[in-house]
Amino acid sequence: MGSFSGKTVILTGGGYSVLPDGRCGAIGYGIATAFAKEGANLTITGRNVKKLEDAKAALESEYGNKVLMIQADVDNSPEAIDRVQSVVDQTIEEFGQIDCLINCAQASSPGVSLIETTVEQFDLSVYTGLYAVFYYMKACHPYLKKTHGSVINFASGAGLFGNAGQTAYAAAKEGIRGISRVAATEWGPDDININVICPLAWTAPLDKFSHENPEAFKANVHMPPMGHYGDPETEIGRVCVQLASPDFKYMSGETITLEGGMGQRP
Repeated sequence: MGSFSGKTVILTGGGYSVLPDGRCGAIGYGIATAFAKEGANLTITGRNVKKLEDAKAALESEYGNKVLMIQADVDNSPEAIDRVQSVVDQTIEEFGQIDCLINCAQASSPGVSLIETTVEQFDLSVYTGLYAVFYYMKACHPYLKKTHGSVINFASGAGLFGNAGQTAYAAAKEGIRGISRVAATEWGPDDININVICPLAWTAPLDKFSHENPEAFKANVHMPPMGHYGDPETEIGRVCVQLASPDFKYMSGETITLEGGMGQRP
């Protein structure tokens, strides 16, 4: 019996991805794997149906937990908020409760200077990131209040340090940090724990970024002092499990920066 047996986690951006060596190749999939090992029921969302199907098949066959996969993209259309509510409604219908919300999904166009950033590129980051967090937190609040649950949102060092070429991404991620701090203040009386993680993990998208934008990668992505990048499952995913654990209450509203397994609270 794992620490999350009988509990339910909604995770945005949980599609299947592995690196050539077989390790989890995306932060969302790494988190899903970490919670699956603890027996959690999972609702995973994303834009790519094939990746969601592959994640569901792999997690259920390997760990025996139940995974609900739902294609749900957050964009600037009027229907986006309804898609989010549908995810929450389907989760309640399937599992009966929500114990943890993890907002990991984010799209962006990296390597573009502020002057060259288009409105479309800015909207892509803000809607898939900041608006998605806003919509999901509002929709999940009544259920998290019942379970005294937790929210884990993902920001980034791009916002903390002002990385060049990441205007829209940094803006969305700093907005996520802001809304998380407000929620920590307002939802504390409801016994809902709120935290933000700013990860630096080696993932398939980061590997792609290193090849497609080598100069931006060199300028903004530096090897952590421990000499390795964070692992999506064993480091990022396990931190999420710890923060969401009913046996562990972290200081709500904190930002945790993870680089190569090192945690800091700036």
